[in-house]
Amino acid sequence: MPAKVTSKTAEILALKGLAFLANSDGPLDRFMALSGAGADDLRDRAGEPEFLAAVMDFLMSDEDLLMAFCDEASIDPRDVQMARMALPGA
Repeated sequence: MPAKVTSKTAEILALKGLAFLANSDGPLDRFMALSGAGADDLRDRAGEPEFLAAVMDFLMSDEDLLMAFCDEASIDPRDVQMARMALPGA
């Protein structure tokens, strides 16, 4: 990921994070419980930068989960942090 992360590249990475969660029952259930999101919300709100920021925050809140995501996506964990800073609420 480039040194300067745009909001668009951050949103793309967050969507990858959401897809990762969607394929992981335990973490997805935990994310939905903590965020108050239901299954329909995942689809409906996937384009909202604020929701994507919540996905990134959730991934960063659990080191094991973050590392599993980064391993699967072949990215550096620092890229997740940089992307998060490009989304609202950072």
